[in-house]
Amino acid sequence: MISKPKLGRLLPALRQAVTGHRLLFAAKTAVAAGLAWYLAPFMPGTAAAYPYYAPLGVLVSMHPTVADSAKHGLQSLLGLGLGIAMAFAVTTVATPNVLAVAVVVGLGVVIGGLPRLGSASEWVPMAALFVLVLGYSNAQGFSFAYVLQMGMGVTVGFAVNWLIFPPLHLEAIDPAIDGHQRALSKQLRDMASAMTESWPPNHEEWASRSGELSRTAAAVRAAVHAAKLSAKANPRSRRRARRLTGDLAGLRVVERLTFHVQDITDILASVIWEENAGTVIPEGVPPNLAEALEDVAEMIRQWRHGDAEDFKNALDQARDSVAALSETVTEAAAGQAPVNAAASVAMSLRRLITVVSDAA
Repeated sequence: MISKPKLGRLLPALRQAVTGHRLLFAAKTAVAAGLAWYLAPFMPGTAAAYPYYAPLGVLVSMHPTVADSAKHGLQSLLGLGLGIAMAFAVTTVATPNVLAVAVVVGLGVVIGGLPRLGSASEWVPMAALFVLVLGYSNAQGFSFAYVLQMGMGVTVGFAVNWLIFPPLHLEAIDPAIDGHQRALSKQLRDMASAMTESWPPNHEEWASRSGELSRTAAAVRAAVHAAKLSAKANPRSRRRARRLTGDLAGLRVVERLTFHVQDITDILASVIWEENAGTVIPEGVPPNLAEALEDVAEMIRQWRHGDAEDFKNALDQARDSVAALSETVTEAAAGQAPVNAAASVAMSLRRLITVVSDAA
């Protein structure tokens, strides 16, 4: 009987394995492999005697994006060529014995380490070993069959991937940006709460949340990168080029927002817990600072998904609150209070407003 903790880990893994994209990809791979196997006996000469290499060519060329299919397929054929050439050189002076196998595999691994070979590096020693061991008695015919069937399989795999619903990974971008948007807003709200608590605050998890913000920002970058890669050489991308351009712009906005929120986090953490850092918030400033942080957090929450009127009101409120904070900081400076930390936070809040207003 499967325990609940193990079942809890298993179910998410199964859900990830049976997504719509994955099932479609599996169906396309199966169709391509079957088609390659059907075509394999029609290859000329001795190639028809080695039909099993055709589905293998499909497997090496089928990848979640069209661009990767072309890239890995061509790299695999390059690796085959290098491995076959090396095997020919060895078979001219040796038979398939212990030494010859060791030499072929060792040289293949060394050659596979050359820069920019990509997937080809895995195929150099494998192709050389196959030619030496399986095709030694007819190295030329075996090599011809090997390359031809693999090449046909790679071509079939790429064609199926390109023609049948070529994947565009755009649906993961909005959830990633939404998640990061919520994380940024929550971070500002938590810091606003800290400004009104007795110091040190009772709730301090926000001070160590930079790593979490970096992870959610990385998720946005990964989603946009996957979408950008899937659009390369993809016939469906022409209709959605504008969407991808907007997503790339959204990524730049997210990265800029993250930088300024992390800067505010570092400053306020230093104010609260680093006594000798020279970062101090003057008396009378924290209430205005808390209000400004809260209003900027609401502005970020409304960005992209809020009602247009609600977003405009949130933006105006954030501007007014930050302006009031700046006035309070100026008054504190006139009274000879140290205001570097507060002024720096106010500047970062103004930049957050600018980034969001420019993106809206």
